[in-house]
Amino acid sequence: QVQLAESGGASVQTGESLTLSCAASGYTSSAYCMGWFRQAPGKEREGVVTIDSAGATQYADSVKGRFTISRDNTKNTLSLQMNNLKPEDTAMYYCAASLPLLPCTLVAAYVGYWGQGTQVTVSS
Repeated sequence: QVQLAESGGASVQTGESLTLSCAASGYTSSAYCMGWFRQAPGKEREGVVTIDSAGATQYADSVKGRFTISRDNTKNTLSLQMNNLKPEDTAMYYCAASLPLLPCTLVAAYVGYWGQGTQVTVSS
């Protein structure tokens, strides 16, 4: 099993920045695909960004140019730098990981492990 723990969520104003962090423990591996997903009230959980074992990334169109993902395999940590936040970014953000042979895409069905989430609220 892999355990994921997010932190860094907060209530901010439009245009501000925020950094989310995820600490992984258990049977962790640098070969895992990792990423961030989010879910707003009444909506489906959607992919924000993924990063594979080689460092290749895939961002949702809604966050391109504003969010940046990074991973430190030695420390087993994952970060999400969020700039120029907008009200539509308001959601519960989840750290995620999937096994190497599964697609590393913005599809929740491929995720094998989830964190418990950290709330991000952006007010106008």
